[in-house]
Amino acid sequence: MISDRIRRSVRSELHSSRLAQVGLALVVVIVLMATLAPFIVPHHPEAQQVGTGDTEDRTNLPPIGFSTEHIQTTPDGQTEIVREGSLEHPMGTNTRGQDVFSRFVYGARVSLLVGLLGAGIATVLGVPYGLAAGYFGGRTDDALMRGADVMLAFPSLVLAIALVGVFRDSGFHTTGLPDPFVYAARHDILGWVIPRSDHVASMPSSVTFPVTVTLVVALVNWVWFARVARGEAISIRQQEYVKAAKSIGASHLTILRQHVLPNSLTPIIVLATIQVAAIILLESALSYLGFSGTTLTWGQDIARGQSDQRSQWWIATMPGLGIVFAVIGVNLIGDWLRDALDPSIEGEGGV
Repeated sequence: MISDRIRRSVRSELHSSRLAQVGLALVVVIVLMATLAPFIVPHHPEAQQVGTGDTEDRTNLPPIGFSTEHIQTTPDGQTEIVREGSLEHPMGTNTRGQDVFSRFVYGARVSLLVGLLGAGIATVLGVPYGLAAGYFGGRTDDALMRGADVMLAFPSLVLAIALVGVFRDSGFHTTGLPDPFVYAARHDILGWVIPRSDHVASMPSSVTFPVTVTLVVALVNWVWFARVARGEAISIRQQEYVKAAKSIGASHLTILRQHVLPNSLTPIIVLATIQVAAIILLESALSYLGFSGTTLTWGQDIARGQSDQRSQWWIATMPGLGIVFAVIGVNLIGDWLRDALDPSIEGEGGV
């Protein structure tokens, strides 16, 4: 389905575009970091070190290279306390003594999964809908696309919050996705292959995945795929090869599957890439507002750290930077694919 010309164009654009290389590097680093989280993180992301009993107080430690000062009042007077960042907590700790870097890495898992699955579900819902509307035209087109226009009448975030409110009490609001690395380490499967097996075994055995949020972001964004697919179908249905297929008795389903869909893929692929970034932002907003149902997300950590932004700035800043880098990386990949797949666009590889 992917021709040699397209492959050459994609490789050529990647080699000539510095921005595409930066975007691909950012996304690869984030994906590898999220995939290999149990091996990378130094601490359990939910472990608290608040200084109770014999446990050392490790709350609000600054990132490595930074220090904080505060005055502690005791019966003997006031003492200035200076706290330095360390390699043990490279991004510092939050008010509960949880390692910010560990939560940063595990939060990437949720954001990427929601972004990829949400965009995938939106594609599956929107593309057939739009292709049918554009191919058949007439009253079918009017009826289908007026329903899509209703979805566009509502702001994405408002519509998402309303849909979450409807579905969040269902039995599938969240689900646990088992971590294969942790499972293998705990059951001594391929122990000679898995490095740091004892450390990996101490990590969370599963990731709480927000099913409702994923479905909601897909329902909010499918209409964009429908509109793009419709536009492509309207153009393609006038082509000679489509008329020829009709003249030999090919069914509408065969024409849509063999002719219309393959020739509509270029803008759909580009849109899917861009929508991953949009869905990551929407998921972060919903998590920030407390609708995700899981605590290991970038948006949730931003919400927890906002009240201490002046004194413990790193608690909210680090997950915020994760969102920024992920969205920039995905958008740069979308621009790269658009320039490579659309011959009418002059690439900006010299940037």
